[in-house]
Amino acid sequence: MLLPTVAAGRIATSRLTVNYLEIEGRSGEPVVFVHGNVSSSLFWQRAMLDLPAQYRPIAVDLRGFGDTDPLPVDATRGLRDYSDDLSALIEALDLGRVHLVGWSLGGGVVLHQLRDHAERLRSVTLVNPVSPYGFGGTHGSDGRLNSPDGAGSGGGTANPEFVRLLAAGETGAESPLSPRAVFAACYVNAPVEPADGYVASMLSTRIGDDHYPGDSRTSETWPGVAPGDRGVLNCLAPTHFRIDDLELAGARPPVLWLRGSADVIVSDTSLFDLAHLGALGVVPGWPGEDRCPAQPMLAQTRAVLARYAAAGGQVREAVVEGAGHSVHIERPEEFTAELLGVLREGAPGAPAGAPAG
Repeated sequence: MLLPTVAAGRIATSRLTVNYLEIEGRSGEPVVFVHGNVSSSLFWQRAMLDLPAQYRPIAVDLRGFGDTDPLPVDATRGLRDYSDDLSALIEALDLGRVHLVGWSLGGGVVLHQLRDHAERLRSVTLVNPVSPYGFGGTHGSDGRLNSPDGAGSGGGTANPEFVRLLAAGETGAESPLSPRAVFAACYVNAPVEPADGYVASMLSTRIGDDHYPGDSRTSETWPGVAPGDRGVLNCLAPTHFRIDDLELAGARPPVLWLRGSADVIVSDTSLFDLAHLGALGVVPGWPGEDRCPAQPMLAQTRAVLARYAAAGGQVREAVVEGAGHSVHIERPEEFTAELLGVLREGAPGAPAGAPAG
């Protein structure tokens, strides 16, 4: 499953034992890759191998994914369990200042790092990142809650058949809700073969209330579910996760926001947002646009990054036309070209934005 020259390592940190990938014999500026939900470090292998020799690529397995310790996830901290684990890995490997690359949920982890530890970041790359206001249950570019309890977000929004097949280790594509079928229909916008390694990576996801999808609560507000306090999807609930003050970060590393134009997961019309599915008639009982509008995920990210730029940060939005949720595996050449641009901007000696004061 590992590509040639890619090696796996495990290291005990101050928080847990972390599994990570690196390239054999590689040194240089560290570039740390953080994967998304229902995946693992294996999604980054091609991107790691495509980096020039002056960089040291490292891909981490987050807790509960891949071969990292499956410690429970406290969703009331947003994504900070994952962010603190990442900090512990950076310290254990003595990496110093790093370039961070985060995809989807991993983009939210990187946003936490940018808000809390900007001084140790050379650059930040967000690949189809989750909105700074989480996933589901908000409206407007300022992330206002559709309901005070966060209804429409959290662990109860996962499709139970997908969860069942994931837990069963299903590798086929007979069901449209199998991991393989979801990968082909939602993770990418064009066939990616062979897909076996990506499916195996998805199947490394730990299942349950402490992991994926997490627990949930009933709600009197449509669609009848509200976030709980444990597990992955609740980390992304807007009642727990909100990073709208990047302009207060202690430094201003350059930020690349890279996304595919055909992403159906992180979108202003996301097929994983129950409010948008309600508007389409897929989820019954939708109370209407005035009471439960779809989440404008891209507009929210753009607004938060604009404030970061207004405070002196360098931000670039790059769109890969026709690519879906996984630009790095769908369009690897374009991904690498964009990534190298921001890595060079964040190189030692490159001008940096002023720190917050």
